[in-house]
Amino acid sequence: MIILNFTHPITDNQRAQVEKITRQPITAVHDIPTHFDNRRPFPPQVKELLDAVPLTAVQWQTEPILINPPAYAPVAATLIAELHGRMGYFPAIIRIRPVNSSVPPQFEVAEIINLQAARDQARRQR
Repeated sequence: MIILNFTHPITDNQRAQVEKITRQPITAVHDIPTHFDNRRPFPPQVKELLDAVPLTAVQWQTEPILINPPAYAPVAATLIAELHGRMGYFPAIIRIRPVNSSVPPQFEVAEIINLQAARDQARRQR
């Protein structure tokens, strides 16, 4: 499984948590610095960001890819739309949460959210 990380570095403990939850080995983690110019439209910046990811068109559509999305909602939403276009489905994402009472602050994997399954479930409400 390939992780595309658009936020803080993923720790060894978080990697182990992801592998345990997904029951798949992580084969690659691509850390993608995500800094946007608020004076420019976001869709072209997201396209530039994803064009720099070393995946072919076939890999986008066939490899197991997990997303650690950026925290800024407008960027995350635009990113998910672009990923859907490249992948042909909504990707699964990692949800990170703070560990209670940890000093210094630590974060753990709370869940893997299957966005395609959430979308498919929502379709039943139409």
